[in-house]
Amino acid sequence: MTAVESSGSGARARTPVHLWVVGVLALLWNGMGAFDYVATQFKLEFYMQQFTPEQLAYFYGFPAWAVSGWAFGVWGAFVGSIGLLLRKRWAVWAFAASIAGMVVSSVYTFGLSEGVKIMGTGGAIFTAIIWVVAIFLLLYARAQAKRGVLV
Repeated sequence: MTAVESSGSGARARTPVHLWVVGVLALLWNGMGAFDYVATQFKLEFYMQQFTPEQLAYFYGFPAWAVSGWAFGVWGAFVGSIGLLLRKRWAVWAFAASIAGMVVSSVYTFGLSEGVKIMGTGGAIFTAIIWVVAIFLLLYARAQAKRGVLV
């Protein structure tokens, strides 16, 4: 059974400790993704110097629709993480928007470009980890919304 706490407009489920743990870890993880996006879009030298010229050409050659997908993926996840910590039901929609953006970005990376070849096996593995985390966060937020933790 879920413990309930009183709020001015009715009852809601008590915040489980795991929500704070998942929320903080999600914010840190997705904060790194947001930083990567900003650093790449602004071509921050100190960050971009870690990549080969071929990788830089690939990043800077993304078509606008692929950059848009990447943006939705990154910022949807970041906003969803904030929503988890605020206990807001809209976190589910933010994580769903993130997944939709990742689909668009992945179509370009894995289907319409040589992204896998350019980024190598490590890049493909890291992308798989990003997908696993994103799907987990969407399912977790959805489960917390159904339990009444996210309102």
